[in-house]
Amino acid sequence: MKILITGVCGFVGSALAECLVERVEGIRLVGIDNLARPGSETNRTRMQQLGVEFVHGDLRSATDISGLPVCDWVIDAAANPSVLAGLSGAGSSRRLFEDNLSAFGNVLEYCREHKAGLLLISSSRVYSIPALAGIPLRVQNQAFAVETNAAMPRGLTADGIGVDFSTSAPVSLYGATKLASEIMAVEYGIAFDFPAWITRCGVLAGAGQFGTAAQGIFAYWVNAHLRRRPIRFLGFNGTGHQTRDAFHPRDLAALLLAQMRTTRKGGQRIYTAGGGPANAMSLAQLNLWCDERFGRHAPAVDTEPRMYDIPWVAMDNTAAAREFGWRIEMPLPAILEEIARHACEHPNWLEVSRA
Repeated sequence: MKILITGVCGFVGSALAECLVERVEGIRLVGIDNLARPGSETNRTRMQQLGVEFVHGDLRSATDISGLPVCDWVIDAAANPSVLAGLSGAGSSRRLFEDNLSAFGNVLEYCREHKAGLLLISSSRVYSIPALAGIPLRVQNQAFAVETNAAMPRGLTADGIGVDFSTSAPVSLYGATKLASEIMAVEYGIAFDFPAWITRCGVLAGAGQFGTAAQGIFAYWVNAHLRRRPIRFLGFNGTGHQTRDAFHPRDLAALLLAQMRTTRKGGQRIYTAGGGPANAMSLAQLNLWCDERFGRHAPAVDTEPRMYDIPWVAMDNTAAAREFGWRIEMPLPAILEEIARHACEHPNWLEVSRA
């Protein structure tokens, strides 16, 4: 089996490559990355040591895509990851469109031409911001949690947010690019007869994640807390109660492998995956964990609400467990400990991975 990974020098792409090499005997990997993101260059040598055939190229360039070797599957791990992308700076909205839609169009054309299966890594941020903000919540142990005694909106259960939760606008510019990519992936797969699987992911977290809040709040917070850098509780009355679930790329790799090994055609193509409510944590809880690990460091408080911020997200893994036999293996405390060890071993990580 030969697999192309886009964004292979990003955190998720590189972690998936490492997991696939470990788990699948005889696998051949091709990876493409434009190395534009700060920190991505650090993964280039590691990918080559793993035996990944690395291509320095830009997915926005049809010429760069046309030069790639034929592969059986494409794992699309390349995108601008920030929910605030496109909002600031001249031309930033055009750049977001090019990064997340024009580039993905070239990936789809590659799949069409070579009949390669597609595994699209999508996002929990395709969901309606008003619907997410309207989830009935209570405060429990300094974190938002779903008020299970209240009426639940469609697509939400005690197990988390599922595929049927509302995707009505607004979802953010970033969320709109991911939702559009999902639709095009399914349509291309049907029109040109190649398998397409879409996974809407919760927060992916682990050692080596780039140290910016936009690219991974758990890794950023641990690194910033350890170095006594300024950290802030934003919005939500400055409580830090906003809560996210997290899971490790190793667990995502197991799901992607199960999808690749599934031969059925038709049926459900979009799934949700994440840590779920059991692997969810608020910023306040995360800061307490860091206080215990590194010593006390108090965040500043900024009560001003920020565009697109939401109070709670945790993904429902029920369908993925039922249809692929998939479950989370790495608990959140183990993920945080892995991040902390990496942060201690790389004292300049925030500088390496920030623009």
